[in-house]
Amino acid sequence: MKIAVLGTGYVGLVAGAGFADFGNDVVCLDIDGHRVSTLARGELPIYEPGLPELVRANIEAGRLHFSQSPEQVLPSAEVILICVGTPPSETGEADLSQVFSAARTIAEQRGPHFTLVAIKSTVPVGTTERVTAILETACAEETQDGEPAAVPRGPFVVVSNPEFLKEGSAVEDFMRPMRILAGLGPLRGDADEQRRLAEQARALMRRLYGPVVRTNDRLLFCDARSAELTKYASNAYLAMRVSFINDIANLCEEVGADVELVRRGMGMDTRIGAHFLFPGLGYGGSCFPKDTQALAALGRQHGLELHLVEATGRINQRQRQRLLAKLVRHLGPADAARNKTAASSSEKPLAGKIIALWGLSFKPETDDVREAPALAIIDALVDAGAQIRASDPVAHHSAAQTCARHVASLRFFADAYEAARGSDALILCTEWRQFRQPNFARLKSLMRGTALFDGRNIWDPEQVRENGFAYFGVGR
Repeated sequence: MKIAVLGTGYVGLVAGAGFADFGNDVVCLDIDGHRVSTLARGELPIYEPGLPELVRANIEAGRLHFSQSPEQVLPSAEVILICVGTPPSETGEADLSQVFSAARTIAEQRGPHFTLVAIKSTVPVGTTERVTAILETACAEETQDGEPAAVPRGPFVVVSNPEFLKEGSAVEDFMRPMRILAGLGPLRGDADEQRRLAEQARALMRRLYGPVVRTNDRLLFCDARSAELTKYASNAYLAMRVSFINDIANLCEEVGADVELVRRGMGMDTRIGAHFLFPGLGYGGSCFPKDTQALAALGRQHGLELHLVEATGRINQRQRQRLLAKLVRHLGPADAARNKTAASSSEKPLAGKIIALWGLSFKPETDDVREAPALAIIDALVDAGAQIRASDPVAHHSAAQTCARHVASLRFFADAYEAARGSDALILCTEWRQFRQPNFARLKSLMRGTALFDGRNIWDPEQVRENGFAYFGVGR
């Protein structure tokens, strides 16, 4: 099968390499020439376990290619995947300019045969219809005044095929998906033609995903609007679970309960389960923050206030502020320590303090620092006057670019223990495996202070205290 992928970001690279690994002929398109040439050499701009090996193996096998030339690729493609970015606008709505640009390119370049256009980008409800309209308008323009198109365009169907990959396990998620949604968009013609187009689209989707649904068919056909909303609803629900358990963790601190026992007790109920019930500094990344904002914005567009979704984001932001308040109460001057938040002190409450940070990416096994809690904490620490020594297994470069304005207050270290040297406190922001069982005795000998702030509740409080530290967890 000939597949074209528009966009070589996270989704595009994983999907392109994955479908190539199934034996298809795949070309990934991007307007960035440097990015295309870099990828063609098997060099990836992102960190994702297993993906470099998958990309290089399929390049060497001649199944995966990269190009800047849609006019050379799209006319022969049977399936075209739209995998471009949909960043949030100032109002929280998804910016669809890249999606519509991709649609116009497809309209201009697709071939004379039946073409399936699958939107994998996360898009709001109604986008599949708008993309279909762009392609239909191009068809009408080609035949205006009774003149045939210079290059005939064949029939097409646009489907919403949202991706549900998790950063850090994307390759595994692609190869063994929990579900695959295929939301059929509007179909042209009379009833008979619509039935033929729908059946062609379903057959091509079954063929496309055949290798991953042979033993467990989780391919769900539905309408496009339901597929589009499912993506947003899924991410918003998981984000709500994170914010819910963080709310409970904060209550635990007030009433003297242990959130680790509470969440385990909750998770033993099979109706609830343990997934995404881990208290900490909140969620980050490219999906949860953006998708909850977009879903809330969609609700407002239709006169609905989605109260749970709106509260989810507020709780998430508050969680980082609570950690800073704990830090200031422990390390700051007496006037700040008596108050609830760092902002209550007119002076910089952490001036002269050195704070070590372990973990910069928003989660383990990725170099993605978008909306990472660590970056929000860095901003707050700098504002409070602290000097920061940070370490992460892979996210140094990404964080350095994002935090360039803090160059005078922020240093990066490849070695986590070196980052802790001379610090007054250490904050664990990301639960990388390398940080789960540190040598606390070595830490004690390196640090100037004795405060450990466990932002992910991965350390045993008793073990930490036995090594002479003051332990600060979340809800414990």
